[in-house]
Amino acid sequence: MASSKKKVNAAPKSERKKVVLAYSGGLDTSVAIRWLQENHDLDVVAVSIDVGQPGDMEKNIDRAKSIGSVAAYAIDAREAFAEDYVWPSLKANALYQGIYPLSTAIARPLIAKLLVDVAKKEGADFIAHGCTAKGNDQVRFDVSIAALAPNIKILAPMREWVMTREEEIDYAKKNGIPIPVKKACPYSTDENLWGRSCECGVIEDASKEPPEDSHEWTVSPLKAPDKPTYVEIGFERGVPVSVDGRKLPPVELIVRMNKLAGENGVGRIDHVEDRLVGIKSRETYECPGAVTLIKAHQSLEGLVLTRDVLSFKKLVEQRFSELAYDGLWFSPLMDALSAFVESTQKYVTGVVRVKLYKGSAEVVGRESPYSLYNEGLATYAKGDEFDHTSAEGFIYVWGLPLRTVASAHKDKMKVVDEKAEKAKSSPAKKRK
Repeated sequence: MASSKKKVNAAPKSERKKVVLAYSGGLDTSVAIRWLQENHDLDVVAVSIDVGQPGDMEKNIDRAKSIGSVAAYAIDAREAFAEDYVWPSLKANALYQGIYPLSTAIARPLIAKLLVDVAKKEGADFIAHGCTAKGNDQVRFDVSIAALAPNIKILAPMREWVMTREEEIDYAKKNGIPIPVKKACPYSTDENLWGRSCECGVIEDASKEPPEDSHEWTVSPLKAPDKPTYVEIGFERGVPVSVDGRKLPPVELIVRMNKLAGENGVGRIDHVEDRLVGIKSRETYECPGAVTLIKAHQSLEGLVLTRDVLSFKKLVEQRFSELAYDGLWFSPLMDALSAFVESTQKYVTGVVRVKLYKGSAEVVGRESPYSLYNEGLATYAKGDEFDHTSAEGFIYVWGLPLRTVASAHKDKMKVVDEKAEKAKSSPAKKRK
């Protein structure tokens, strides 16, 4: 789906080569504009991409212009993010290491794609981002860009310069770079529609409970309402389409679920995860909407999919999650896995009722026109339709391979055991 773009032109046409910079409006990328000009002799095209994070896009592009970018783009990618990245991940019940809903990870390939689109439009030879050398995001950006535009070179100022945050601030002041002045935060955070991540500070001590001020999207379960909130989520072919009977577009639906679940303390995740670069990292996440929607989707799948499909799909889900986390969204294997996942969603249509209460999201009801649940077969009460006389024959056939193996092994093992006992009781032969 196309994303809305707003371009602001700045300086007159230059003979220098261009670099497209993923511009957040913060300290690192603001300093990067001037740094790329000075150290690589490049004209900078700043691109701010909205995937649901806080901030003012208009101020971002104004700031980029004032620092010296030759052009600036503000791209509203929330709808594309929801439809082309969040929903496919939801259909795959994507949870890295079975815990993390991949909120940050699945936004990176979209951002990379939009950067490539702008680079091609602007005729840029380079794309730059503000990722550090220790994180996963550098891999996701670099690999995604290479997959989409292998001829475009990648620059990562934070991997090249050696500056502390204080030195960056001094550089900004010295060069007259306007930077946002805000209250110092002890954490490093990232937000989009699908979740909020938080790391650094006291969180780096894996033995300590994350402090309450590290959470913004969720109330403490201790302070959540004393009465549960019930919510009914409607799905069509694996995609959430309504909340409590009201049809909602994708972005609005995700925002609504984040609010409902967050108010009930749902979605807090404390995870020591294995980064792709080989480091174990303690991260905390707030993914209230993601956690609730994934649980609801899993429950609906359990109602409409066959046992063998559910079993095999779990293997696909794990690999899908690993590929997304590792920055391989645009790989042939991801295409193949996504095609399988999509094929399983044909009948994942229905309504799931979820109980939100003091940190938990519990599925308490589900229904579908394609339900494989037959109450007449499942019940032990009056109206039982199951043919009880068939059980003995079924068990005989089902257990026949095991009985055959046991019988064959029993006779052979008897001979082996007899020989072993005879060998133990016989005196050892003397050597001649």
